[in-house]
Amino acid sequence: MDRILFGDNQFFAVSHISDEKSRAQSIRFRDDEAIIQTLDVARDAGLNTFMCTTHDRIANICDYIRLHPEKYTDYKIFPCLPYAHKYANAVTELGIMGTLKQYVPGNIIGSMFKGGIAYLSKDYMSIMELMIDAELKMFRQINTPVVFLQNVVTDLLLGLGMIDILKTFHEYIAKKYNAEAGFITMNMPLLLDKLEAAGITNPIICSSINLAGFRMSGGRELYESVLKARKLRAIAMQVLGGGAINAKEAIQYVCELPNIESILFGASSKANINQTVNYIHEFDKKKIG
Repeated sequence: MDRILFGDNQFFAVSHISDEKSRAQSIRFRDDEAIIQTLDVARDAGLNTFMCTTHDRIANICDYIRLHPEKYTDYKIFPCLPYAHKYANAVTELGIMGTLKQYVPGNIIGSMFKGGIAYLSKDYMSIMELMIDAELKMFRQINTPVVFLQNVVTDLLLGLGMIDILKTFHEYIAKKYNAEAGFITMNMPLLLDKLEAAGITNPIICSSINLAGFRMSGGRELYESVLKARKLRAIAMQVLGGGAINAKEAIQYVCELPNIESILFGASSKANINQTVNYIHEFDKKKIG
């Protein structure tokens, strides 16, 4: 994985700082061209991996990338699924059958048969495979070496003790898509324990890691001890602590931690993108030196 990953929160009015900022971002990125321009700014800064949800508008961005292969040589996307709001909105607008027709890949009758048998037999694994295929359909012909399970599902399954589904997700992504599975969580220490117990070694785990302890279940000290002593490929997100930490101080803290393979951030302006990238490079060099 690249050291720095570029996220998509800013494109879809997700701000941990204020509702006012969310509204401003919603207006700014109402057109797909604005998203593409910001991705290009990030690429100019050396960021060649885009980690994003499966929001409907991402499908338009994927269409653009497929139409311009020469422009996006070596470009990677890390999909994060599922995007629950998409399905809720589709059912409201299209009904259940309309939603199935829009999102279920392949032969609709065959897919429905598989899903129906899965439902009747409570074969949750087959249901999950159908949903994965539906979510990843938009990324066809695009390099997606890592596919993430969103924290809303990861942590629900973690809380219910349904680790077998997490393991099946891990195996299915490898078998069907020749990719690695990643897990987004708000409880990295517990998730690592459970994944290792299920036989998943050196997992890719993306979690909040920041100086303020923001959304770090168990606390900052526990995370620090896990990073020092355990084997995982950690991705730090929400490194600014929801906007509570000075950017330079926040980046310095994360860069000085051991075992952080990648840092994920989102930004909407060229100045903020370049500043964050420069800070990461600056503190990485100091750590090596």
